Amino acid sequence: MMSNKKVWFITGASNGLGLALVKLVLSNGDRVVATTRNTEDLKSKVFGYESDFLPLNVNLKDDENVKMAVKQAIDQFGQLDVVVNNAGYVLGGSIEELTDQEFRATLDVNLFGTVNVIRAAMPYLRAQQSGYIINISSSAGYAGYPNAGSYSAAKFAIIGISEALHEEIKPFGVKVTVVAPGEFRTNLWEEGAIAFAKNSLAAYNSTAVAETLSELSGKQKGDPEKLVAILFDLSRNPNPPLHLLLGPDAYQLVIDQREKEKDEINTWKEITLSTNFD
Repeated sequence: MMSNKKVWFITGASNGLGLALVKLVLSNGDRVVATTRNTEDLKSKVFGYESDFLPLNVNLKDDENVKMAVKQAIDQFGQLDVVVNNAGYVLGGSIEELTDQEFRATLDVNLFGTVNVIRAAMPYLRAQQSGYIINISSSAGYAGYPNAGSYSAAKFAIIGISEALHEEIKPFGVKVTVVAPGEFRTNLWEEGAIAFAKNSLAAYNSTAVAETLSELSGKQKGDPEKLVAILFDLSRNPNPPLHLLLGPDAYQLVIDQREKEKDEINTWKEITLSTNFD
């Protein structure tokens, strides 16, 4: 018999939005399975909820490791209700600067980690005929950010995957929302939090990019507590949106981007429509 308490599976739970979400969910009486690279560190930040909290050291790049973690969640709590794919990191550097290994490593965490979790969770959600998947993308998934091309590539892909997933899992009663936050006051841009390409080229001025982001850290207008409260409310909503932008900056960026795309499409419309057989 399923418990009235929802069971959440949250990745990237050590800091920032992930940690804030873990604390909020537990404080509202639900249960949490949280993935991290350091369970002891996470336990030191979350305490008092021992019977409802299962922190796991998980390598999201390892498909079998992820499957084992999801199985542990089911074994511990008997069900799975909300999956939040939050883990990720920014790698600064132009496309030219990034090595093949660096680019692929970014995708392994930001993209394939999400895919691995979805694949591991879906057999249980499909069997339950219920569940909710929240994939965290970014405003960088709607407009490519210079000197963060690998990050944008992953975040664009997460939007596309979420759209495909939405169509695939509707018959099973499982819902999905892809969330694209703008700038929120987390540690994402703190000095030392962003990795940079080792092959730095003066032409792209990566050092200046790092300094700019570090200066902005702690000054972002987005309140992470408001963001995670919205995610919690969505878990109770019978009809959540497929796409959700969070933050006035994300909203304006996407509106502006769509207008530019519309203008460009119309400018080249004649050529676009000229390709059928006569």
